[in-house]
Amino acid sequence: MKVELKLSPELTEAYAVIHAPALTEEIRRLLDLFSAKQSLLATDARERTVLLRPADIYMVQVEDGRTNIRCEKQTYTSGKRLYEWEALLGDGFMRISKGTLVNLSMIDSIAPSFQGAVCCVLKNGCKDYISRKYLPAFKAYFGL
Repeated sequence: MKVELKLSPELTEAYAVIHAPALTEEIRRLLDLFSAKQSLLATDARERTVLLRPADIYMVQVEDGRTNIRCEKQTYTSGKRLYEWEALLGDGFMRISKGTLVNLSMIDSIAPSFQGAVCCVLKNGCKDYISRKYLPAFKAYFGL
């Protein structure tokens, strides 16, 4: 891959343009890296502050007033509220209940459950129920 850098003092904000014949996994990783915002900070169990990439986040869930960010094997906490995470993460994440956002690319399966509820299972084993309020948008996204 060729890389070119042009410095322009008249610019007020940096931006990147990628020219490619197709969207590859390498370009997807670059896009994730470039679009990662410094505000995706969370705290782990040892009280270290870590920077999370959206692609590493499986689920953001509010439990007992705390915002938990669930990754493949680790769970982090954040002082941000769920609506703030929803705005930061943007496309690729969807609210499935009042207290849960999921990374749509990390969904492993969905299964009907009791009284018409639908259970969403992620690739790391985390699961939560899609509430009736958010189910139509979820089904529309996946063409169900």
